Amino acid sequence: MDELLARVRAWIDEDPDAETRAELEDLLAAGATDDLAERFSGALEFGTAGLRGELGGGPRRMNRSVVIRAAAGLSAYLAARGGGLVVIGYDARHKSAAFARDTAAVVTGAGLRAVLLPRPLPTPVLAYAIRHLGAAAGVMVTASHNPPRDNGYKVYLGDGSQIVPPADADIAAEIAAIGPLASVPRPESGWEVLGDDVLAAYLERAAAVVRPGGARDVSVVYTPLHGVGLETLAAAFARAGFPAPVVVPEQAEPDPDFPTVAFPNPEEPGAMDLAFKTAQGAAPDVVIANDPDADRCAVAVPDASAAAGWRMLRGDELGALLAEHLVRRGATESGRDVFAASIVSSSLLSKIAAGAGLAYEDTLTGFKWIARVPGLRYGYEEALGYCVDPAGVRDKDGVTAALLVAELAADLKTRGSSVAGLLDEIAAQHGLHATDQLSVRVEDLRIIADAMDRLRERPPVALAGLDVVSAEDLRDGAGGLPPTDGLRYRLAGEGVTSARIVVRPSGTEPKLKCYLEVVLPAGSDVPAARAAAARTLTALKSSLASAAGL
Repeated sequence: MDELLARVRAWIDEDPDAETRAELEDLLAAGATDDLAERFSGALEFGTAGLRGELGGGPRRMNRSVVIRAAAGLSAYLAARGGGLVVIGYDARHKSAAFARDTAAVVTGAGLRAVLLPRPLPTPVLAYAIRHLGAAAGVMVTASHNPPRDNGYKVYLGDGSQIVPPADADIAAEIAAIGPLASVPRPESGWEVLGDDVLAAYLERAAAVVRPGGARDVSVVYTPLHGVGLETLAAAFARAGFPAPVVVPEQAEPDPDFPTVAFPNPEEPGAMDLAFKTAQGAAPDVVIANDPDADRCAVAVPDASAAAGWRMLRGDELGALLAEHLVRRGATESGRDVFAASIVSSSLLSKIAAGAGLAYEDTLTGFKWIARVPGLRYGYEEALGYCVDPAGVRDKDGVTAALLVAELAADLKTRGSSVAGLLDEIAAQHGLHATDQLSVRVEDLRIIADAMDRLRERPPVALAGLDVVSAEDLRDGAGGLPPTDGLRYRLAGEGVTSARIVVRPSGTEPKLKCYLEVVLPAGSDVPAARAAAARTLTALKSSLASAAGL
């Protein structure tokens, strides 16, 4: 106990933030030893997702002390490799601006050049700025779609992609080697705050993802979910020649408390309720949402059978739609002819690519892998992430994806078709590829570890009446991919062409995620195939949960 109290006191003494100092002092005064023991039981881990965690005092929380150490470690890593420019962006979450300024000060104090984006802006603007400015690295302060109490710290290298091994471990080692915070130089000035030139260049590039002179007659209801997407998306729509979207008024302005949603993620139940309410009056062709840092894009389409009159497209459905749209436009561009998706996404993209004579590649989960595929023309991940212009932004980009959605909807409208109609066409051509997810959020991370251990020690031989024909432990690598903590099952049985399940712990949230896909012949009755697939997916989720002890 004395050792814990001494560590807490030492942390308070060097903490530059009066708010987190007071928070820890209050915990000491209240005798909250269990809380303090958890906060000081280790350090917030720096990995390929950078840092992400709950705001608060102590080494296992996101705070200025942790950020200063992370920035110092990154600066040391870069200095050992020749230094250079570091561009820093931030969203509108609590403490984001302070974390960005601390990073700029540390980078400057390390003898490197730091530039800050002019105000809270989408993550893809930062990803674009890295290569546009010829930076050695980029930092984006954001927790994306996490709850309001969280924040995070994404690191990119000079190629414009997020870090992957061994860079993550090398930077983590530099962070661990940082001594007292007083030893980290943090000048009061010396960095540059950019004007709007970089944003203007990004918007010019973004508008070029749609064809000049193409269809523009489309109506859109849009929500940024209290994030930073509105200004950039509205400017991109205007520059590309689309009508201004109807914005959900209650969610238009950035608000770090996200007051109208339980979780600021368009995939979460209830997050789109206000958008659908706005759509009832506006009667748009599509509803589009970005997550708070606007790197993800969600779409809903009219559906009279849905409770709100609108149906959210699954990430895999939109992934296939954008791929088909690019193919019909002529996807290959100056040597870029590869489609790619992560192993947790639908196999349908590989069929679309093959049908168009394009190459296809599987990757591990995350755009840090997808964006690195040589010759990438288009990549997506089922969690609403789409890279439609890898030559401009080597990451998911919810703004350019929204532009391509608007172009697709406008094109279909001129032909008397619809987004839902194109989904049926794709199913008829390639078979119905239906996907779903079993996602379990936990307070105790041991539940996730126990579930993975259970599946490894007692692997299922059948799930929901389908035989498990292969089981791969992805820690051993699979199909030439790097090792990762996950399991992949392939299944077969009567009534399905194929089925697949991937189980993995989330890299950014306390969740166990299970990704399911079933492929059925669609024939001439796509609705019947969809109903059959839904029944199979429901049964698979129940059977898998039982096998994992969830």
